[in-house]
Amino acid sequence: MKTLVAVDQYIANSVEFAIPILEHLRDLVHRADARIEERMKWSMPFFEYKGTVCHMAAFKNHCVFGFWKGSLIEDELGIFKERSEAMGLLGKIKSFDDLPEDDILIAYIQQATQLNEDGIKLPSKIKANPKELTVPQYFIDALQEDSKALAVFQNFSNSNKKDYVLWFEEAKTEATRQRRLETAIEWIADGKTRMWKYIKK
Repeated sequence: MKTLVAVDQYIANSVEFAIPILEHLRDLVHRADARIEERMKWSMPFFEYKGTVCHMAAFKNHCVFGFWKGSLIEDELGIFKERSEAMGLLGKIKSFDDLPEDDILIAYIQQATQLNEDGIKLPSKIKANPKELTVPQYFIDALQEDSKALAVFQNFSNSNKKDYVLWFEEAKTEATRQRRLETAIEWIADGKTRMWKYIKK
């Protein structure tokens, strides 16, 4: 099992209820395929084999587990709460009762690993309509943690939304991206656009 000290620390520093859940999810990932390696990206644990397979995170009141290529996985048993390419596929995990059976989740992880093994890529996010904006899933997840910020962002114009998305994508490091994400949530909750400092009053 190829573990990472940084992931050990992430789990240990999580809220108490989340620790056994994260440890269990981590164990299932490595039971599914011993070749999977751990990484820390965007301040959360990722699991990789020939590309990203899945990842997990803990918040104040719940955990999440997602598959990077979730939209390509055949959800024959209907365990996905939301169709997504990233986090939250299993919905908000507050206890072990919110998880599918171990064998089922292992099978899904193996399916996700096989997609990478076969070199299958996600469809291009370039839209036919250039005005349509793709908001990164990590940003959506952060907004969903703050209902006020989410409501404000939904009412932003397309250009105001784009300003924030580009700000994240231009970050040179994951640490910078995370700092910008936290700042953005505070600003948006206050009704501020990305360029609010430059708006003439």
